[in-house]
Parts: sequence; C-alpha cells; structure tokens
Amino acid sequence: MRILSKRQVKELVLYSPQHIARLEKAGQFPKRVMLGPNRVGWVESEVLDWLEERLNRR
Repeated sequence: MRILSKRQVKELVLYSPQHIARLEKAGQFPKRVMLGPNRVGWVESEVLDWLEERLNRR
C-alpha cells in the first residue's frame, strides 16, 4: 500500500486542494488518512480507482 501526499494527489487528479476537499466532504472522492496532527495522505489505490471510474464513464 502506498500513501499519496496532497501534492501528489493534486498532480494526479489535476484539481486544487480546495476542490478535492469539497469532493471529499460530498462523498465523491476517497477520504484522506490522518497520518499525524498536521499531515494527511490518500491511499493510492483508492485514488486510482476513483480516476479509473471517471475514465470508464466517458
């Protein structure tokens, strides 16, 4: 399992951190993992599955 940083997620999905947070809150993006008091990450496989789902819709 690999954890992606905020920067890596932003580069992968091409959304701003604010938009990613809005999608998370709406239940439309994988939830972040709290790694420490000031550090978050996302499970890479969940983000890739989310991207694949969008590719399959087109």
